[in-house]
Amino acid sequence: MEHISIITTFLGWCTVINLGLYVFSVVMVTIFSTPIKSIHSKLSKIPTEKLDEFYFNFLGNYKLAIFITNLVPYLALKVMTS
Repeated sequence: MEHISIITTFLGWCTVINLGLYVFSVVMVTIFSTPIKSIHSKLSKIPTEKLDEFYFNFLGNYKLAIFITNLVPYLALKVMTS
């Protein structure tokens, strides 16, 4: 039972850290949209008009990955141990 507690704590902190990075990414893309688009456009040779779609897809996939790999297992372990 102690191992499940350790894994639950680990997944809880993984969720918190990943959600923090997600919120930071959303804020950065929202506030600093123009400079970020300029940098990414120069680095990847993608037109700035298409970058909004890439950002949206990236953030959506990242959020889904957080839910699937961190949050759902954390909640399942919480339910199991209570």
